[in-house]
Amino acid sequence: MNPFGLIILSAVALAGIMWIQSRPPQLRERAKWQLIIIMCALFLLYLSVTGRLHWLGALAAVLLPFSRRLIPLLRYLPFLHQLYKRRQQTPSSNNRSRVQSIILEMSLDHDTGAMHGTILQGPLTGQTLDGLSEQQFIELLQYCRDHDQESTQLLEAYLDKRFGDSWREDDPGAGKDSHTNQAGPLSENEAYDILGLEPGASESDIISAHRRLIQKLHPDRGGSNYLAARINEAKDRLLN
Repeated sequence: MNPFGLIILSAVALAGIMWIQSRPPQLRERAKWQLIIIMCALFLLYLSVTGRLHWLGALAAVLLPFSRRLIPLLRYLPFLHQLYKRRQQTPSSNNRSRVQSIILEMSLDHDTGAMHGTILQGPLTGQTLDGLSEQQFIELLQYCRDHDQESTQLLEAYLDKRFGDSWREDDPGAGKDSHTNQAGPLSENEAYDILGLEPGASESDIISAHRRLIQKLHPDRGGSNYLAARINEAKDRLLN
């Protein structure tokens, strides 16, 4: 192969691999096949330009005697297609929604319904909610109430999801209002993050993501009024 052509194909392949890595986990499989198709098209173009396309004809001639043995295998294609569809429909372990306030960043695993959070501001900055003690939760909740109402609602939603109503019995500040206003309207990017979608997702994808999340987080199913409201707001923001 001409060294110049090899360099171009290698550069395209490297750029494609970096592009795949930058995609969300749930879209990488599709991106991989897109890269394969592009690389095959470029290779065919290279063979055509350099006058070597006849190689493919020679390869087809070599494989022709074996075609009778290969044809019976075609009966397995429907099974393989169904297997591929099942694999595509299997929920991804990295399928997550993300909600961020001034003090907290929270993620929701779509598959398990588990919530995880990181503290962005305050005395406990950098710590994860999974590792906090009861006393630290009380201190963080009071800090949120003093500084940001949206963070307060987000932390209360996490506590409800993780501990049910039992944590409220130990809450010394129950019933106190925070000193800030309600959260403002969602931006388009925030709405996509909440639903766990890529910008530009189709209307059907938005509706499906909303339905899936609301089933897990609706208050009637042990979820949170705040999170259910944000999920509904995200859907309305993207469809209006």
